[in-house]
Amino acid sequence: MVYLGLFAGFVILLLSGDFLVRGAIVLAMRLGVPSLIIGLTVVAFGTSAPELVVSVRAILSGSSGIALGNIVGSNIANILLVLGLPALICPTDCDQPLIKRNMFYVIAASILFIVLCFNGPLITWHGAILFSLIVLFLIESGRRMGSMSNSVTKDDTALEQIDGVAGLPNSAPALVMFLIIGILGLPIGAEVIVSNATEIARAFDVSEAAIGLTLIALGTSLPELSTTFVAALRGHCGLALGNVLGSNLFNILAVMGVTAMMAPVAIPETFLHYDLWVMLAATLAITPFVMMRARITRIPATLFICAYGIYVYFVFAPNFATLTTAMH
Repeated sequence: MVYLGLFAGFVILLLSGDFLVRGAIVLAMRLGVPSLIIGLTVVAFGTSAPELVVSVRAILSGSSGIALGNIVGSNIANILLVLGLPALICPTDCDQPLIKRNMFYVIAASILFIVLCFNGPLITWHGAILFSLIVLFLIESGRRMGSMSNSVTKDDTALEQIDGVAGLPNSAPALVMFLIIGILGLPIGAEVIVSNATEIARAFDVSEAAIGLTLIALGTSLPELSTTFVAALRGHCGLALGNVLGSNLFNILAVMGVTAMMAPVAIPETFLHYDLWVMLAATLAITPFVMMRARITRIPATLFICAYGIYVYFVFAPNFATLTTAMH
């Protein structure tokens, strides 16, 4: 039943996040916010909403491993899987405007995050530093994008070009319904996921951090994966890299910032010796493609996917004997 409960939690979480994003987009459009700014803020925050609610719920439940693992694991999965899998369909271009600048921000945020973790546990002032940086990033990005386009549109075509968003509510009652479903559903889905994931970890004597790094991280990365797959099928593979960099930056600065301000986040030794460095290595792996404005083709995409499989193997390697015994 715990597996069914975990699956149900992900369904609730992802559907609620999707409803919230679509409702918030229409609300912002009606308030006169330019479409590019909506893509930068509302959509970016919305696709990180699953990571945010799960991490906050986990830390309030005393499950630091799930909270931290969800963020670190999501960032690893975003690069190795969310970039890797769609690139098998069509090559991913790395020549979008401002992509080098965003790449630099993600690397800098990752290094800062690692430094703070080595001075952990992460507490309120750590979280305040991280969150203040995402605010500064949004302000600076808003100014840049505002100079690129000051058009306001009520058509969702521009938003599809930004983030593959479609199917927006057209009436006021639909808008209210979308927002209510999203606001109420996200915490419910997070509660179901955290409680069932904790039970799975206890049943198989696996650390909560391992569950957070893999199972939960994969689940909360599904919005990014679905968005990039849709973009790939439509031949807009260039969107994938921008989505991933934006999501990873929000995960570190916004999600971890809010989580650390809610309660102290303990840093397990395995993160300091292994997982944080894998996250940084994955980020650096795509840097040459960005700097040379190259394409991520099927060969590097396959290597990314294989690297993720190897990473997951080593996450669970210490527990394989226990898992085998439990299954029998």
